[in-house]
Amino acid sequence: MTETVYDAVVVGGGPSGATIATDLAREGHRVLLLDRAGRIKPCGGAVPPRLLKDFEIPHHLLVARARSARMIAPSNRTVDMPVGEIGYVGMVDRDVFDEWLRERAAQAGAERRTGTFETIERKEGQPPTVCYREQRGGEIQRVRTRLVIGADGARSAVAAQNIAGAERMKCVFAYHEIIQSPANDSDHFDASRCDVFYQGRLSPDFYAWVFPHGETASVGVGSANKGFSLRGAVARMRGDLELDGCETIRREGAPIPLKPLKRWDNGADVIVAGDAAGVVAPASGEGIYYAMMGGRCVAQAAAQFLATGQPAALRGARKAFMREHGKVFWVLGMMQHFWYSSDKRRERFVTMCADRDVQQLTWEAYMNKRLVRAKPVAHVRIFLKDCAHLLGLKAPA
Repeated sequence: MTETVYDAVVVGGGPSGATIATDLAREGHRVLLLDRAGRIKPCGGAVPPRLLKDFEIPHHLLVARARSARMIAPSNRTVDMPVGEIGYVGMVDRDVFDEWLRERAAQAGAERRTGTFETIERKEGQPPTVCYREQRGGEIQRVRTRLVIGADGARSAVAAQNIAGAERMKCVFAYHEIIQSPANDSDHFDASRCDVFYQGRLSPDFYAWVFPHGETASVGVGSANKGFSLRGAVARMRGDLELDGCETIRREGAPIPLKPLKRWDNGADVIVAGDAAGVVAPASGEGIYYAMMGGRCVAQAAAQFLATGQPAALRGARKAFMREHGKVFWVLGMMQHFWYSSDKRRERFVTMCADRDVQQLTWEAYMNKRLVRAKPVAHVRIFLKDCAHLLGLKAPA
């Protein structure tokens, strides 16, 4: 019996891995999608309209439509940012959304298996062998493949074993609780509003959130400070917002990277994607769109590699992604470094969010996933206002 040699084994079935498996399978490649069972990543679940369009996502997967965001300063001052005519921010539940993506990959022709990646074995003159276990303590299973694609999260075992420097990836640790939504809206909770808390008592270096998910809501926090109690912060927030009486459906935690790796491939037969490649937006922590877009870049580079046998083709994935989104990541990284460093600066940051120019350009950039260049006068105004806040020349309104 001839052993099956896959064109690609995709390790990890989140938005990035499932997108890669779908794209490659649709092109006729033999793909194995290997995913751990039962894991759901902590995530606010926000998706922009461009994601729905670019990746043909049906609207029935949206569990809520947020039409505004509320920014809460350390002083508890609030600034509401309505989406306005641009539309809405879609909200998804990751357990349902991710499974739909995996099933679409299977329908496209990818083979699905449940298992946890262990390592890659190599023998001279033969394709690499992916080793995995179907369950903890189970026997090692082996499959051969021309290309290994690691989409197995921020602490990617594929990346750690094969990509130089991957083990040093800096992360924010995120924790959230999925709760039953309150029966009625109030000033503390609005089913059509995303609340973002820029308060050092809830997160010393990032932010906390309450995002509506229809019948449920995500209440969470992120921080890179290992001594800070994420669970404690969520408990305080739920108490402050009178959400402590709502049923807790599940709790989830995971590291979230905030800077892309300098290299995504090993120069031979391995490439990483999604959180494993570090494609989560700084400042906002947004990852679903960037995971899927980065996955598409990886799929295109993988297809070229499979067609030519040239490992250099794999480098095209990171180049394509950074060409499109690198400037946005740089701007957001600078924002996070400065504005999240103290409550005094967070207060000024929330004040800036009240500016109409800031709101309009922020929403347009978020919805379209690119920096807005069409309004130079507005950019000049924002630059001058930003400088005033940086220098402390403009007091909070």
